Amino acid sequence: MNDQGGAVRIIGAGPTGALLAILLQRRRYTVELYETRSDPRTAAAESGRSINLALADRGIHALQMAGVFPDIERLLLPMRGRLIHHLGGGTSLQPYGQRANELIYSISRHKLNQALLEVAARQPGVTVHFEHRFETADFDAGTALIRDLRQDRLLNIPMQPLLATDGAGSSMRRRMTSLHLIDADETDLEHGYKELSIPADAAGRHRMTHDALHIWPRGNYMLIALPNEDGSFTATLFLAKHGGTSFDSLTEAATIEEFLVRSFPDACALMPNRVAEFQNNPVGFLGTVSASPWAHEGMAALIGDSAHAIVPFHGQGMNCCFEDCMEFDACISRHTSWKSVFAEFGALRKPDTDAIAAMALDNYLEMRERVAHPKFQLQQALSLELERRFPQRFMVMFHHEISYRTALERGIIQAELLAELTAGAVSTLADVDFERAEREVCARLKPLL
Repeated sequence: MNDQGGAVRIIGAGPTGALLAILLQRRRYTVELYETRSDPRTAAAESGRSINLALADRGIHALQMAGVFPDIERLLLPMRGRLIHHLGGGTSLQPYGQRANELIYSISRHKLNQALLEVAARQPGVTVHFEHRFETADFDAGTALIRDLRQDRLLNIPMQPLLATDGAGSSMRRRMTSLHLIDADETDLEHGYKELSIPADAAGRHRMTHDALHIWPRGNYMLIALPNEDGSFTATLFLAKHGGTSFDSLTEAATIEEFLVRSFPDACALMPNRVAEFQNNPVGFLGTVSASPWAHEGMAALIGDSAHAIVPFHGQGMNCCFEDCMEFDACISRHTSWKSVFAEFGALRKPDTDAIAAMALDNYLEMRERVAHPKFQLQQALSLELERRFPQRFMVMFHHEISYRTALERGIIQAELLAELTAGAVSTLADVDFERAEREVCARLKPLL
């Protein structure tokens, strides 16, 4: 499509919808952005339901390409690796990479959304309608109903196109599914999460190392903590929703306290409000969404979590959504109709989003259990060493130049190599047969770039 503009409607003004609006305005489209919630720039953040977001290379690249990274950069807190808190005491750092720029950044979901909306609202031709809820869509008429919650009136708006960036619980996806226009699965993970907090010290400083993702792996459950700008940490407990040790079974203050102190003694020393937060904060939903196709004709398309929500255990959910926006923008430049834009976008992205969904689920097992095992820690150290020796073949971190699909395929091969090279009595890097490693890496992993 050429850059002659036109009108586009977006439902969902979270980070994905805001970034998409910015990109579309750059192509001279008039954008109407509808959001159920009130303006997050003036409203307080929702309490108890927000996992801090992780921004990595892929998401940063998208923000840079959109020209908005300078508006976000000041909000970022670098994390150079996972800091594992062992049950018996002590910690160990597992770096994300070995280069200075191989970091993941912690950012407040609320502040990120505020910043992107601020940029979007400044653009001529972008109008954001808060407290406007998508109600339904009539695909025969090509229109959607939006309820203005302030005045309790219905607006009938043309689709053609209407882009749904309304998240994992997408009302548009469920409407399209109910009409049998698409197939969609929403797979509920057996675990949920509760948000807890580690406040800053009296001087407003972090009370733990602030440049790491803290993890307390405990087998069937775990606690994580990400740093915030104000010296606090957002802690998140991931636990089974039902069963023996679960959110269902932990209801009394005494049993909650016993569980937390037994499982996370060093963290509990820093969480004065742990029991009250556990009792008062809701259990958050964790699950995977898979839809196919992501669009119907040239009328409506699902983008971001509305099409492919994933569990948050690889720190890639937001990064994947931002990459969606960039790929969608690129598709616009190659086509003359919204129908063909939607078709290419879905064909290009679905293999990658399926791949990261699978990797995110596997990473939950890794984070809550495997990271504490000596053999896993040896394999992590070996990964870094093999990447140092064979930087064009062995990959440790995600990079935006490498698709998720490629990362999954290579990750399977690399895991096999690591298992083979650390099998048996191998217990340190000094025990590894690096001559064999070189032969196997060169034979089984083609150069990346």
